[in-house]
Amino acid sequence: MKFRLMDLLACPYDKHFPLELYVIEKVRYERTFTFKTKPACELYCAFRGVRVEELKDNDPGCDECIKFEVKTGILYCPECGRWWPIKDEIPIILPDNLRKRESDLRFLESVKDKIPEKIVKEGKPWSLSPA
Repeated sequence: MKFRLMDLLACPYDKHFPLELYVIEKVRYERTFTFKTKPACELYCAFRGVRVEELKDNDPGCDECIKFEVKTGILYCPECGRWWPIKDEIPIILPDNLRKRESDLRFLESVKDKIPEKIVKEGKPWSLSPA
């Protein structure tokens, strides 16, 4: 998943923006891209972790950002507490009724030491806390 996608994603349940991104593993690819304007993002720069207006005149790092993909991570909505996995560079943003509980819990178990406790213990639609 490209960091730039975070400039577009909002929670499908409550429309909160921006979602929080927890990167567990990222991959660097050698690529170049010519941007018409910088910053390339309109509202939120996930690469720097700030809203675009906070960048002011500082270099937003677009030339470096475009080289990275989030291979493994978690998207989290601080408003409703829902989380979604990023696996093999693909964010899996499904409604609760289409998610596979066992698969999500295996993923959560595999990354629990690398993400905030609020997701591990209180995340929705499920967490690793005993019911």
